[in-house]
Amino acid sequence: MHHLLGGIVGLLVLVFALLVFVFWLWMLIDAIKNPRLDGTMKIVWVLVIILFHGLGALIYFFAGRDRSLSG
Repeated sequence: MHHLLGGIVGLLVLVFALLVFVFWLWMLIDAIKNPRLDGTMKIVWVLVIILFHGLGALIYFFAGRDRSLSG
């Protein structure tokens, strides 16, 4: 029973890590393609996202993204 629980926890951690990576990649691509950001701000946001990984992507999601383009 304990072995099964460990496998389930491991699978959940793997799924969570995959979701974080997909979110990080989505925010990185969004920052690069964002037409409202000039060249300097794109570089700044890309560096924030790359250097701070998931936290940087989360910061960009709430502070740097253009919500009017997302629907």
